[in-house]
Amino acid sequence: MSYENAESLGKAVCTACRADAPKVTADEASTLLREIPDWQISIIDGIEHLVREYKFGNYRDGLRFTVAVGELADEVDHHPSIITDWCKVTVHWWTHKIGGLHRNDFIMAYRTDGLFASIS
Repeated sequence: MSYENAESLGKAVCTACRADAPKVTADEASTLLREIPDWQISIIDGIEHLVREYKFGNYRDGLRFTVAVGELADEVDHHPSIITDWCKVTVHWWTHKIGGLHRNDFIMAYRTDGLFASIS
């Protein structure tokens, strides 16, 4: 599937991911990152993750965001790592089953940005 002509992340739906699902290629990731420019790909323990840090004016707003991301993740059974610190929350999306990045991770990063926009 060519990601150049693929449905935008805002309209895309997470699909169940099997252990043999393909990881996104570097070219696909580059194209998808255009829709989520505040996210970075980081290698953690040899595995690619999408990572973004969100800033908040206080701990309570960050905690509220953390809960909202957790609820969103649970709805689609795709769970990130969420680190809640004083006035910031760091979110890591990656697909455990394939040990790297799948299109679902980019979809969820896009949705996480939407939650942040609605809370901040």
